[in-house]
Amino acid sequence: MDPVQTTALAGSVAQSTDLSMWALFMRADIIVKLVMIALMSASFWCWAIIFDKILRVRALWKRADMFEESFWSGGSLEELYDRLGARPLDPMSAIFIAAMREWRRSAAKGLADREAVRVSLPQRIDRVMNVTLGREMEALERHLNLLASVGSTAPFVGLFGTVWGIMNSFQSIAATKNTSLAVVAPGIAESLFATALGLVAAIPAVIAYNKISNDLDRYAKRLENFSGEFGAILSRQLEEKV
Repeated sequence: MDPVQTTALAGSVAQSTDLSMWALFMRADIIVKLVMIALMSASFWCWAIIFDKILRVRALWKRADMFEESFWSGGSLEELYDRLGARPLDPMSAIFIAAMREWRRSAAKGLADREAVRVSLPQRIDRVMNVTLGREMEALERHLNLLASVGSTAPFVGLFGTVWGIMNSFQSIAATKNTSLAVVAPGIAESLFATALGLVAAIPAVIAYNKISNDLDRYAKRLENFSGEFGAILSRQLEEKV
């Protein structure tokens, strides 16, 4: 074998044994490449959602602390309502504004002095707060389903890419009739890389989904407690008018 052929063969062997991530991706079959791209895209979007939700939940807890400090400071609820205006900055403020708006609407029409309305007004206020709470929590939980879906399906998508890649590797082995490790290892590595990407996408998604869901459940419980306390305050004020 002349030096040129020897050099070419050495380069071909070196290229086939390059197990870097980029080399594994470039040598993969088109189907496996599509699987890898889909998994990498899903992982990117999951991390974007994770950072967004974590930062938003932290900001909501701080705003809730600030609002409750103003609410329980002993000041006038009417002044607090006027100060917050029609654009609440957090769900707790939105619940407060919705309840106060219903209260003011009844007071402006003189309905709060009627016995029948005095009985039904607390129920309407509770309904308004519950509807507002549900709407706000629905907005906060948006895109969480993507984390759950990626966490449950990404390993299987990666496994599909692995199985497809191994099938192609076996076909190449049958065509070349060479079962040496140098021939088999690169194809197997390309296939297993798809499974690795599936796990890389799924594991953070599952962990983040559980954590964010628990944080939102705790926040929803805090909103429910505030709604109950605020509803009790308004009920006492109605009873004082009797």
